[in-house]
Amino acid sequence: MRLFARINQRDGTGWIGIMALDIDAIRKAAERVATTLGLDVVDVAFSNHGRQRVLTVSLEKNAAGRAALFPSIPAESGAAALAALGIPESVANGTIHPDQLSWLTHEDCAAFSRDFGTLLDVENLGPEEEYTLEASSPGLDRSLSTLPEFVRFRGALVKIQTFEPVANNRHWQGRLTDADETRVALDLKATRQNSKSRKAGVDQVEITLRNIERAQLIPEF
Repeated sequence: MRLFARINQRDGTGWIGIMALDIDAIRKAAERVATTLGLDVVDVAFSNHGRQRVLTVSLEKNAAGRAALFPSIPAESGAAALAALGIPESVANGTIHPDQLSWLTHEDCAAFSRDFGTLLDVENLGPEEEYTLEASSPGLDRSLSTLPEFVRFRGALVKIQTFEPVANNRHWQGRLTDADETRVALDLKATRQNSKSRKAGVDQVEITLRNIERAQLIPEF
């Protein structure tokens, strides 16, 4: 489940193009605010939906914050007891490691939206027209883009699209078994493959980091 906090920024009407925004500058500003709240920025995106403009910042607790929140899970706890403690069953049964969750709260989203919205106006970084600022958790299908993220999510199911084909295929999915400074490794037996990957006749594949166009977690329930 994703958590959201939204606030409306600026008044006015009209159209603003996505390219008019300096996303890099906005991300750096978001990271400054997030750091003061014990959060990390996962992604920043601006989108137009008809006449509605939305600036979305995906957040999570930083590493120290996540570690501090890892609950002690009594082995004899039942589902009801776990729910009362706020512990997802997928964490309790070992399907998902606690460090793979964002642990973001509604309070985190609200605090970030308030402080970041003010900074956007002070530094004049946001769109000139009316828009919505949305702070949210990245969700279980979050994207992966950096080496630390690939290392952190070793053991998770992922799908990867490459720039250049690997074994005549640009779309792979499997369990992320390893990641280092040059490449990631997938166990293909963990998921159903497309026809091209099946024709490759391999159970493992290695993909260089520089060849990854997009990577995303596959939720496990």
